[in-house]
Amino acid sequence: MREIIHINNSWYFKADYEEGYEKVDDLGGFEKVNLPHTNKELPYNYFDEKIYQIKSCYKYPLHISEEYRGKVIYVHFEGVMAYAQVYLNGLYIGEHKGGYTPFDIRIDEAYDWNRELNILTVIVDSTERDDIPPFGGQIDYLTYGGIYREVSLGIYDDIFIKNVKVETRGIYDDEKSLNLIVHLENLNQQSGNAQFIVRINETNGEEICYREFNTYVEISRNIYSFNIDNLKGIKLWGIDNPNLYEIKISMEINNCSDEYIDTFGFREAVFKPDGFYLNGKKLKLRGLNRHQSYPYVGYAMPKRVQEKDAEILKNDLHLNIVRTSHYPQSKHFLNKCDELGLLVFEEIPGWQHIGNDEWKKVAEENLREMIKRDWNHPSIILWGVRINESQDDDVFYKNMNKIAHEIDPTRQTGGVRYITNSSFLEDVYTFNDFIHDGINKPLRKQQEATGLEYNVPYLVTEYNGHMYPTKRFDNEERQMEHCLRHLRIQNASYLDDSISGAIGWCAFDYNTHKDFGSGDRICYHGVMDMFRLPKFASYVYKSQVSPDVEPVLEPVTFWARGERSIGGVIPLVIFTNCDYIELQYGNKTKIDKIYPKRDEYKGIPYPPIIIDYNIIKPEEVGSWGMKWEDLYLRGFYKNKEVIERKFSSEPIPTQLYVMPDDVLLDASQKDATRIVVKILDQYGNLLPFIDEVIKIEIEGPAKLQGPNEIALIGGAIAFWVETINEAGVINIKVRSKSLGQKNVMIKVE
Repeated sequence: MREIIHINNSWYFKADYEEGYEKVDDLGGFEKVNLPHTNKELPYNYFDEKIYQIKSCYKYPLHISEEYRGKVIYVHFEGVMAYAQVYLNGLYIGEHKGGYTPFDIRIDEAYDWNRELNILTVIVDSTERDDIPPFGGQIDYLTYGGIYREVSLGIYDDIFIKNVKVETRGIYDDEKSLNLIVHLENLNQQSGNAQFIVRINETNGEEICYREFNTYVEISRNIYSFNIDNLKGIKLWGIDNPNLYEIKISMEINNCSDEYIDTFGFREAVFKPDGFYLNGKKLKLRGLNRHQSYPYVGYAMPKRVQEKDAEILKNDLHLNIVRTSHYPQSKHFLNKCDELGLLVFEEIPGWQHIGNDEWKKVAEENLREMIKRDWNHPSIILWGVRINESQDDDVFYKNMNKIAHEIDPTRQTGGVRYITNSSFLEDVYTFNDFIHDGINKPLRKQQEATGLEYNVPYLVTEYNGHMYPTKRFDNEERQMEHCLRHLRIQNASYLDDSISGAIGWCAFDYNTHKDFGSGDRICYHGVMDMFRLPKFASYVYKSQVSPDVEPVLEPVTFWARGERSIGGVIPLVIFTNCDYIELQYGNKTKIDKIYPKRDEYKGIPYPPIIIDYNIIKPEEVGSWGMKWEDLYLRGFYKNKEVIERKFSSEPIPTQLYVMPDDVLLDASQKDATRIVVKILDQYGNLLPFIDEVIKIEIEGPAKLQGPNEIALIGGAIAFWVETINEAGVINIKVRSKSLGQKNVMIKVE
């Protein structure tokens, strides 16, 4: 049997841990909380990061049904930052070092069946301990604290399936096959004849394979392999058609039974010296790095919000790859990458610093935990086995590479560095290339980075970032240069066949330590801000998709004559995937068929349109002192108008825009959704310099994350509401002084 019971609701929390709390059953003075949970809700910016670097205490009153007496019972933790000690009824039962990987603690041997409630206690040390990666040096991101991912009980028989690895074979053959590697947990050292039944289903539930295997389970052997061939009608997993299959493995032995379920896909992903190949076809990788942090609650966001980030990266920014900088991320995020067809480069925790031997052992274990958790994700194409941007340590990294290959020989490894001529010990030379400063070339040739005389599999894993941090409310000139730097680097990547692709730094702004960022504990390195609201640079990526998917027409301008130091808006950069555009300036000037700059940007699939004085004369767009007019842009695809944008010469606050990402939430577990607030002009464009304060009122079964009065940033802001495990209707009132009140209703079921 296998029973998984979520225990995320009704935990008890105390931020100020004192010695002996683990032996106390009294819950007085503890705050009732639900998981995922952060140990300290933070301001958006300007705070002391030490306030979350504390030891705290979580307690859970645990009642397990009598029917499970005699079963094997584990508590599964998905992620606790950063060191957890676990107790049951005051008895120490286990610990874990590392905040980004899952761990299991067995509890049935310590469980008191004669007590009405057993008290599960977790002491969480969220200080930056120098024996746990990524700590020991300086880190350009915050790690927050608490039990910030989900927890569950796993109830099993004495023999159960601990893990399953699916290795696909012959993906180009009409009849495909797979090797199934089953890892058993045999706690009482039993032996006997076992029957394994394997079912493979389409995502719609239709069964495409049923196989039975009979084998003898030996006391000294816990790994068993089964080959499944003659699989017909199998569809490959890819970025445009992310075909997934469900696999169910049932086991019967003696009086024990179990069923293990997972998803997987058939695909081949290979980095070669001349680029990256997915299912035999060359694909230029275009992506961004992602931190899993959010305003106020740090890492502690539930499933829906984790999934939303993947949707933003794939569907809004049209990326084909994301790097999980600089640690393994939520299983919900990775599951959604599988579903959407978003490739993933996943790496171990760390940032520049390599610790002592004890520290290295924890890093090795983190690597094992990451791979064993995630080895069936078709989206993951590369394991990061090196501490990001660390110096060479050949003995350590040879061992890390060996561990990865032994656990998962089906994937290549990479090791991200920023030093040139670094020891190349992995399968792919992954390199952070920060050479472009607006003047120097966008990217190095790979041999300049590797120091080798020949090409190897090569991937650029960071660029831009600290070279040109840009806020969403920065002036137009800076934002335009920010865009152009991302554009130049992506264009250079496309032009160089020896570069598999380029993953920019980064997708979203993030909180950071005092040693980095802009002094307010924020690194403004993203193409979106922390609220996942777009900067102009996001349109570099958004525009790289066929107009059949989404027509894009995004000029880099606030459309104001006096915003730039030179006055006016020329040159005007317009990110678009249209074949050509029309421009109309008031009723005076109209220019037909303005084409993208393909001669200047020959690599990138959809170059921007750049309107300069070769296309339009200064007097035609309102020289200094002349009347400023409205702008009309129309985009054409296959000679048909597919998109239009209008910009007012005299914008005024016209619309209070309030939009939730979701209107139906889950009452059974902690759930959350984002609400975006903007003040728009009469043409529906953002008013970037309006400084309104927005007041938020929540009625119903929900809690607001962060303050209930927030100032617009660059004309927009967002906030999240989270459920409290009650059904009902959430009424959200958003009030603006100039535009009144807007109401939003969200159902919780």
